This record gives sequence, structure tokens and C-alpha cells, in this order.
Amino acid sequence: MVVRLELGDAEVDRIFRALADVTRRDILRRTMAGEASVSQLAAAYDMSFAAIQKHVGVLEGAGLVTKKPLGRERIVRGNPETIRQAQDLLNRYAEIWRSRIDRLDTLLAED
Repeated sequence: MVVRLELGDAEVDRIFRALADVTRRDILRRTMAGEASVSQLAAAYDMSFAAIQKHVGVLEGAGLVTKKPLGRERIVRGNPETIRQAQDLLNRYAEIWRSRIDRLDTLLAED
């Protein structure tokens, strides 16, 4: 198995665009808790099956979910590895801001 350490800019853009929609975030939440068919997901929302398929396609394109055929159904499962990579990126940004705040605190303490 290949473990990638960093996401590229295009991947980061796809992930955060996918997460910018409330329905997609909810689909991701559901599929991280347990796999579900596209039909099961569609039943949970007041929108068409085609609309849910499009949302799942966006999530799949961002690597946030995987979809596998099982007979006539398509089973959707959340991808925790992509979530972990996005979290690592956010943690790096948080560390940058923490270090800036620490430097500011040091400067203010010197006065």
C-alpha cells in the first residue's frame, strides 16, 4: 500500500469544494458511520436520486468516498484516509497560527 504524505493543490481544492455543501457533508457523515447504497442515501433526502448520485460523484471525485458495485446497487463508503490527510493539512495551518500567537505573546511580554 502506498501512503501519501501530502495532498496536491488540486486535491485540496476538490476536497474543500466537496465539503462546502451541507448535503455532501451529511452524506460523508453517514458513510463514515457505515456503508450505504446510493438508493439508501437518496431515501434520506428530499431530492431526486439523480441529485444524490451527483453529490456522491463529487465526493468520490474528491476521494472522500469510494463506490463499489454490489449487484444492481452501488455501495458508498467514506474514505477515512482522505479525511486524515485533510485534517493533517488543517493541523499544519493551526500550528502556523499558534506559533505566530506565541511570538506575539513573547513580544508583548518583553515590553
